[in-house]
Amino acid sequence: MKNFILLFTIIILVSTVNTLPSDNKNKFVLVIHGGAGATPRDIPEELQSQYLKSLTEALIIGKNILSNGGTALDAVEKVVNYLEDNQLFNAGRGSVLTSEGKVEMDAAIMDGIDLSAGAVAGVNKIKNPISLARLVMQKTPHVMLISNGAENFAKEMNVEFGDSSYFLLDSQIDKWRDIKKKMNENKKGTVGAVALDVNGNLAAATSTGGMMMKRPGRVGDVPIIGAGTYANNQTCAVSATGWGEKFIRNNVAVSISKLMEYKGVSLKTAVNELINNILQPNDGGVIAIDKDGNYSMMYNTKSMFRGVINSDGFSEVKIWE
Repeated sequence: MKNFILLFTIIILVSTVNTLPSDNKNKFVLVIHGGAGATPRDIPEELQSQYLKSLTEALIIGKNILSNGGTALDAVEKVVNYLEDNQLFNAGRGSVLTSEGKVEMDAAIMDGIDLSAGAVAGVNKIKNPISLARLVMQKTPHVMLISNGAENFAKEMNVEFGDSSYFLLDSQIDKWRDIKKKMNENKKGTVGAVALDVNGNLAAATSTGGMMMKRPGRVGDVPIIGAGTYANNQTCAVSATGWGEKFIRNNVAVSISKLMEYKGVSLKTAVNELINNILQPNDGGVIAIDKDGNYSMMYNTKSMFRGVINSDGFSEVKIWE
């Protein structure tokens, strides 16, 4: 009798691990962003189409993974890989330049299952920083590696590097020269993805080139777990974009999670509290998904490149309201 009770208990426990309620089985959601800022509505129609097409292609990459039972972690990594390779966005190849005219990139990834996380900061030769961040999470006992230490680890892991010609795009050099004349440091931008997979697991990934004309060595919120990136299966997954220092000081990503955990508020209420009550206008925005598949794409800037797709067949991409 004791053995039967033990076996029955084990069956019950196994059946409840990493599963969604019956009405949520096979449900997935993916939300992405390509940076928040002040993109004017009168940008050339061709450029607007390129942005929307790129966001759509990123969503399809994630959808193909999630709809085939892939993990949220795989989905956010591959989606961010695509955005890092796309020179339209401020991450990877499209990264903005420091005051010295160089690239310094940050990235972070987090798994909501066990709060494991990996981050890299100040790397300038890594083709896809988000994948290196995942290796930090899975292949080291650390959370963050920076600069030369991160790049030496990348060599050990046979990560793909890019030379200066890959990162120093003519378009970014032109922007750098123009801004250096004006000394305007208001360039904001990042790419990110959050996902809920069919097993009920959450993940978040964020990658950035930082702020145009930033001081060499500056690190923003992206690789700071809890500031610009966070995921917890018990609450939500969050990826932020905007003025990094503000997101660090207010621990924006984890604060959204903690409001839900400690106060019992909804994802929408928690996100609104941070974006519209704690942060100031034009500081940035976040994308977030909760454990039930509810999502938010909220920002207090003039624009945010963003998109969502889910298992119900709904999808959309937007730049402005």
